[in-house]
Amino acid sequence: MAELVYPPVIGMARTMFKALDLRFDIQGSEHVPSRGGAVLVSNHIGYLDFVFAGLAARPAKRLVRFMAKESVFRHKVSGPLMRAMKHIPVDRSAGLDAYKHALTALRSGEIVGVFPEATISTSFTLKNFKSGAARLAQEAGVPLVPVALWGTQRLWTKGHKRDLRRNHIPVTIRVGEPVTADPAEPAEQVTARVRARVQDLLEAAQRAYPVRAEGPGDSWWIPAHLGGTAPAPAVAAADGRR
Repeated sequence: MAELVYPPVIGMARTMFKALDLRFDIQGSEHVPSRGGAVLVSNHIGYLDFVFAGLAARPAKRLVRFMAKESVFRHKVSGPLMRAMKHIPVDRSAGLDAYKHALTALRSGEIVGVFPEATISTSFTLKNFKSGAARLAQEAGVPLVPVALWGTQRLWTKGHKRDLRRNHIPVTIRVGEPVTADPAEPAEQVTARVRARVQDLLEAAQRAYPVRAEGPGDSWWIPAHLGGTAPAPAVAAADGRR
């Protein structure tokens, strides 16, 4: 079936990137398979992460079908676009339908994008991963492709106003080698392996990031363990439950 909406949306995103003069540093895109199903697994630090994680698959000329919370599909603007791009709605009270939808997409050769932390990490550190991505890969017989994003939180994230000005913000993206998902291995172990790989990629992205905080007031986007003022993971988790 012809893709009538996704390519124009990508074109609009690229126009936005140019208008904002974002500075991209993308490495590892060659690890995205050029054909066949795969589960793309990314950390989650900002509201626009699906745009940037999907960008990692463009050199392979692949479109990623992201699993996203169902409320996004009810929005009058984003809803029609999300459905037309064949993204997958997730109703957390009835997750089996989304799982089956994603499994069908993977078996038909699609790349499905998953944020296994299930929510934005306001500490900008890696939260625990849900095992759904691993189980999907095991059942569909496809690999997991780990991705780490850094800098996207500076554009728009939870608890902070969006900054879509021409500030030349760098965005660093790292893609790792595919992780196999043997059905004989417990899903929790597969999940632990892919999480460790995303953690390695995230640390590499942070080391490569060309900007440092200019002072205490500019360090909100940097994790506490790196000397920033983002909330520590335990505090962030508590805030998220309120």
